[in-house]
Amino acid sequence: MAADERIHEEVVRGLATRGRNRLSGTFRAAVFGANDGLVSNLALILGIGASGASSSTVLLSGLAGLLAGALSMGAGEYVSVRSQRELLDASTPSPQASAALPDLDVDANELALVYRARGMSSGDADAHARDVLATYTAQTVIAPGPSGDEHETHGTAVGAAVSSFLFFASGALIPVLPYLLGMTGLAAVVLATGLVTVALLVTGATVGLLSGTSPVTRALRQVAIGLGAAAATYLLGLVFGATVG
Repeated sequence: MAADERIHEEVVRGLATRGRNRLSGTFRAAVFGANDGLVSNLALILGIGASGASSSTVLLSGLAGLLAGALSMGAGEYVSVRSQRELLDASTPSPQASAALPDLDVDANELALVYRARGMSSGDADAHARDVLATYTAQTVIAPGPSGDEHETHGTAVGAAVSSFLFFASGALIPVLPYLLGMTGLAAVVLATGLVTVALLVTGATVGLLSGTSPVTRALRQVAIGLGAAAATYLLGLVFGATVG
């Protein structure tokens, strides 16, 4: 019974891993897009506000940062995911090569070179080549192509781009909200920082759940990094404003 339970545990672990892998393509882009929007736009707003700019300037800068960042994130995710999927597709063995298997010279064939080129040792490549030729059927392929799970992990290029754009924009909107509501000065800064802190806790905990680590640890780390970046930009804004003034 104890052995059965250990095996059942591994089955559950395997299913959970596959589930996380399938979510980690498009959903990964969404989570990190929101996180980037939160941190970058809060830092932008605090930096410009600390320099002594008017509230209308801070608001316009925040909206410009939202749009520019969302477009950049969307385009970047599209190119990244598209390139990854094209790389996986390019690694698929040629059907013409598999069709040539029955015509190879069994005693001195080039098939072992294919497996050595794919990372096998010389001995393993020779042994595998002999096995492939000995068990050849019409359905035999030289080497398997990328599995469906590999494509699922990366997600689709359009899906990743759209989710990254939308979630970056939604994250970047949060620190702008106090200024959209007409708040100014320290009150707007405090509320924007508080809203972003709560949002960072949520995105950090989500990342922890996806990666199988402690949600609390990831959430606190996300907050520390995000607020640290915003604080650094705020201090730079103070220095820049004092220098210009």
